[in-house]
Amino acid sequence: MEPGIIEVNGLRKEYGDFVAVDNLSFSVAKGQIFGIVGPNGAGKTTTLKMLSSLVRPSSGNIYMKGLDISRDAVEIKSFLGFLPEESPLYEGMGVEDYLMFFSELYSIPKDRAKKRIRELLFDLSLNADGKKIGDLSKGMKRKVAIARSLINDPDILIYDEPASGLDPMTSRYITDYVRSLKQSGKTIIFSAHNLFQVESLCDRILILKSGKLVTLGTAEEIRKEYGKIQYRLEFKVDDVEEYVISEIKTVDDNYVVTTNDIDVVNQTTKWVASRGGDIVEMRTIVPSLEEIFLELMGVELFVD
Repeated sequence: MEPGIIEVNGLRKEYGDFVAVDNLSFSVAKGQIFGIVGPNGAGKTTTLKMLSSLVRPSSGNIYMKGLDISRDAVEIKSFLGFLPEESPLYEGMGVEDYLMFFSELYSIPKDRAKKRIRELLFDLSLNADGKKIGDLSKGMKRKVAIARSLINDPDILIYDEPASGLDPMTSRYITDYVRSLKQSGKTIIFSAHNLFQVESLCDRILILKSGKLVTLGTAEEIRKEYGKIQYRLEFKVDDVEEYVISEIKTVDDNYVVTTNDIDVVNQTTKWVASRGGDIVEMRTIVPSLEEIFLELMGVELFVD
């Protein structure tokens, strides 16, 4: 198998006696969106900071484009963009001045930097009208932080909760923008608590718990491995005293059976027909990534 643009092997981070990330290994192919999810304290942010060379691993290796981050961090930073969850900005500066300042840190020629800034402001619908960053809304500030992460036109992006705490419209905009970055050829690793967003956006998903890998794969692969498909059968019948096939509930004037066993569905439909009843609805309930995630985290789910 061809190695990924990012290769992580046996990654571990200790803070004293506390192990934040424990023997984590994964690969990310060029042009993929790779999601890392887990509850608070699972090790997501620590992992992203190690990938961004902000935190040194206790052990293990990280390679990007074949370069070892422990030896080649400066070269890697030239094609890497990082967006932390909390991203302080220089609030007394104007947006363009702020982005120009960061372009100078990357030694981008001034004319090229001006062109890049115009492109980013247009792509992000970021019209600051000469305002200082401190006068912008939270959503606009997040767009400025995203523009900053893209100023050097990096091939690899590492985003920690890019849409965290934003209103639904801005969150949707940023989600769509991240998708467009993939279409332009960029490779993206990001963490998020919004599992619907992760499921709709990511090519592959890594689930962490207590610093350890729980599972890794596409949403469909994870659903196939851990998801329990349920069947819900709603029907009308005059008398259910003789019904002994499965647990039955009353919903309004109807009866409902929910089961993981398709044989129970078949037996129940035959029984209803034999009693002169009617099938009101029969549907398959496919678990969402969020439901699978909660079950993997040990949270009990209740299904009506």
